[in-house]
Amino acid sequence: MSIHALVTDKTDAGYVTEMNEVAEADLGEGDVTVSVEWSTVNYKDGLALAGKRIMASTPMIGGIDLAGTVESSDSINFEPGDKVLVNGYGLSQTHNGGYATKARIPAEWLIKIPETFSARDTMAIGTAGYTAMLCVLALEHGGLTPASGDILVTGANGGVGSIAISILSGLGYRVIASTGRAEEEAYLKSLGASEIIDRNTLSEPGKPIGSEKWVGAVDSVGSHTLANVLAQTKYRGVVAACGLAQGLDLPASVAPFILRNVTLSGIDSVNAPRDVRIEAWNRLASDLDPAKLEATISEIALADVPETAKAILEGKVRGRTLVKVAG
Repeated sequence: MSIHALVTDKTDAGYVTEMNEVAEADLGEGDVTVSVEWSTVNYKDGLALAGKRIMASTPMIGGIDLAGTVESSDSINFEPGDKVLVNGYGLSQTHNGGYATKARIPAEWLIKIPETFSARDTMAIGTAGYTAMLCVLALEHGGLTPASGDILVTGANGGVGSIAISILSGLGYRVIASTGRAEEEAYLKSLGASEIIDRNTLSEPGKPIGSEKWVGAVDSVGSHTLANVLAQTKYRGVVAACGLAQGLDLPASVAPFILRNVTLSGIDSVNAPRDVRIEAWNRLASDLDPAKLEATISEIALADVPETAKAILEGKVRGRTLVKVAG
């Protein structure tokens, strides 16, 4: 059977992503062959397909997430028929990713799908939701509870933001959502946000330290936004930083760390240890409301990925985008 794949290549005209047929021998190294059923489009996928920093070489099959069924395995830990998923690692960077009907994956990258989830469910969550849960775990590790105070979520309309709001509100936190799209207020409140603020109040250069407004934050924006989030975090607060939509820079001061004992926790979803990944997925299985999750989802076909990837970089995509790979 032919392997249908969305392949990105660098040409004289720039990076081009097109549907192609690929040979199984060209899928790359790995112990396990997976029949891919679902993938996703994340901000990082948008960067990859646009030729911005992600892919180490081309041609490359993109897609930093995938879920499906084991077709064959040389690993004692997996057997044909197992339902599995992969988030991050080298997918779409140094190894062909999820935008193909078949993938060959190193066994140590794979996680068995929790029994409460289907393959579609796990990709509805995807790297965005898994990253959101890593952020929640970081807030809890820092000692925060719902009684501690408000939690700010920046980039609230995005995949990480949407699922972070859902998880945090479900756990009993009062959530403040920062967005540049006022028309999405009803959507954000349906996910559990109690208050909506304009992202412009955070996105410009600010003071080294400001009035205390929240005890914790999940930030997927970076740059001036993260600096202002830190400056307005309460004493002994915790900020989980997982993204760079505004920029890689951090034009901040040490004042929040010294004067308020604020903790800045960096979140890496790509190379997180296996035990942390399993903990995150087990918590997602117990703490994420399926009804709220469904409200964040839109579905597209594999051929529609390039257009969606461009839109996500332009800030025009709300919530989670599922890619139906099989069928």
